Amino acid sequence: MASVPLTKPLLAVLIAAAIAGACADTDAAPAGPDVTRHQAQIDNIVGDISPQRIEAHVRKLVGFKTRHTMSDTVSDTAGIGAARRWIKAELERCGAAAGGRLQVSFDSHITPISARISRPTEIVNVVATLPGTQAASKERIYVVSGHYDSRNTEIMDATGDSPGANDDASGTAAVMEMACVMARHQFDATLVFMTVAAEEQGLLGAAHWAEQARLKNLNLQGMFTNDIIGSSRADDGRVDDKQVRLFAESIPATKENSETSRALLATGGENDSTSRQLARHVKEAGERYVPGFTVNVIQRRDRYLRGGDHMPFLERGYAALRFTEPNEDFTHQHQNVRKEGALQYGDLPEFNDYNYIARVARVNAAALATLSLAPAAPQKVQMRTAKLENDSSLVWQANGEPDLAGYRIVWRDTTAAQWQGALFVGNVTEATLKLSKDNYFFGVQAVDKDGNVSVATYPTPLR
Repeated sequence: MASVPLTKPLLAVLIAAAIAGACADTDAAPAGPDVTRHQAQIDNIVGDISPQRIEAHVRKLVGFKTRHTMSDTVSDTAGIGAARRWIKAELERCGAAAGGRLQVSFDSHITPISARISRPTEIVNVVATLPGTQAASKERIYVVSGHYDSRNTEIMDATGDSPGANDDASGTAAVMEMACVMARHQFDATLVFMTVAAEEQGLLGAAHWAEQARLKNLNLQGMFTNDIIGSSRADDGRVDDKQVRLFAESIPATKENSETSRALLATGGENDSTSRQLARHVKEAGERYVPGFTVNVIQRRDRYLRGGDHMPFLERGYAALRFTEPNEDFTHQHQNVRKEGALQYGDLPEFNDYNYIARVARVNAAALATLSLAPAAPQKVQMRTAKLENDSSLVWQANGEPDLAGYRIVWRDTTAAQWQGALFVGNVTEATLKLSKDNYFFGVQAVDKDGNVSVATYPTPLR
């Protein structure tokens, strides 16, 4: 009977006990696909991410002088209009070179006057879509974004030079690089690579796209934003190029809890929101394909009372995460370019670490690839609670993918952040484990024949 340990194995005694009777209704659990092996396609994608191309993209974006949301839209060399036209042309160029499957377009709307918008302004996102190739999966969508607008100390300064090399040319360049590399490959589900505008004016570009996604009832199963991923050096000079922060929300801070939130709270599953489940997947995939690099899951929506482009997606019920460098240097963020004594202020390209940005992009790409090749997360996962027993019996709805191999159940201590043990149970829709539902958290994952694993789904009570 096969058990697959995850990042922090349970104590040997517990593992032995779990394996000894994990499936109460079968003599032996089936052997499942190898879910830990490296897949050549994903290794190739990760290996093709280029720090040199990322640096070239950052410097090109900085060369537009300012990318303030209300800056020049007519010039071909300066302002946000020139920047978005260049991004679109570059994505079209590399998409054509990759076979023409990358669909690039502007997503535009007019936003009215508001606290950070002094006149009605056109907000334009640049969106590159790589359609999925499996009929049963192509409607499932994963989005990755960076924001291409920039700002100075004065949020309404639309004319002064505002290089925005880290905030957020770094994220924009990473998304462009991922789009160009991944366009050469095919995936079951659909990937959307998006550079958004007006983040600094109130997350306006991301909010528009997220709202349209909700109105169209898109099957959006995960969203990442990359914002301030450029520097490995902190404000005190410390260098840390071995990890990235990944912010993941638990229960949303709403006036009233949704039915989903109430179900999590009722069973102690505050740490099992869809965003936290997505973060676990990103950490496992990212660290597997980018060795020596840690994805540090921060159990918060974002930095303390701050925000980013994942938040409009969270507010509309989607699982969404934020990538950010481990330690920010605020002299190079939201600052006019100037020198005071020996201290250089401003978000300049020389303060970026392009090898570091490439590592973060590789983590993103590995996670997106594994998600879009894997089956969808199982639906209607429930824990039987009708009778008193120490076993844990889970049921779920069957997936519809033609390459499905089966399902595995994962579990962890109630004090653990990551899954600690797993058992492949075959292509069934119910399984019983000799582990108490009261003592562990459980999830169910779908596995395809190549060993691609879905995000885990947390069980709700079945009475």
